[in-house]
Amino acid sequence: MAKRKMTRRRGVTRDRAASSGAKPPDSGEWIYGWHAVLAALNNPRRGPGRLVATAEAVRRIRTEVPAVTPETLDRAELDTLLPESAVHQGIALLAPALAPIAIEDLVAETEQNAIVVVLDKVTDPHNVGAVLRSAAVFGAIGVVVQDRSAPPAAGALTKAASGALDMVPLVRVTNLARALDQLANAGFWRIGFDGTADSTLATAPYEGRTALILGSEGDGMRRLTREACDLLVRIEAPGALQTLNVSNAAAIALYETVRRVETKE
Repeated sequence: MAKRKMTRRRGVTRDRAASSGAKPPDSGEWIYGWHAVLAALNNPRRGPGRLVATAEAVRRIRTEVPAVTPETLDRAELDTLLPESAVHQGIALLAPALAPIAIEDLVAETEQNAIVVVLDKVTDPHNVGAVLRSAAVFGAIGVVVQDRSAPPAAGALTKAASGALDMVPLVRVTNLARALDQLANAGFWRIGFDGTADSTLATAPYEGRTALILGSEGDGMRRLTREACDLLVRIEAPGALQTLNVSNAAAIALYETVRRVETKE
């Protein structure tokens, strides 16, 4: 869909960016929805961006984030900037992409009970975003994905993450099996989720640093990923339906791992 020509003055995300002469980016990634945009605005790892909002949203911005100067667009103009059917809530930010984080940096000097979530060929942006959101809620230090099979960190993913992308690092790796080896070398238990495993998550004998590894809903973990795990576990499901959405499984895994740490303290 062609973009309308805009004649209004572009806004920038922070007054200090405007005063320093910084210009909004001509390229980047669109982030939309209140929680996602506000988290991006408050993330010092992102540079200045182009913030656009409807008149109604601008009034709310001035109340909640007075240091921000948005560009006012009507809803139709805003719709043309974003993917079709994007639920933007009247606000969007064209922001520079976050700088990549290496897995070595992620695990450097981690706490004894640090948790990492690893996703093997989970391609749906809504699922990855929901996993990031759960990771933020339960204090995981990062989510690791294989670059070639993971969705871009923009649009639907950022909306589903509800701001978590700017709170929890999304680490993209080329080789997932090698990344699992790096986690093991950093003292992480590698716990893979498999519906046919003998052990349940609740009874599995692991503690300390933990990597929770989940595969796609259809195929699960790939063979090399499964072979790299220290333990295979299943989530005990007493109901008639035995399968879970991967993001729901991740939330349960995170809760159980955090709960067992708190129980031992």
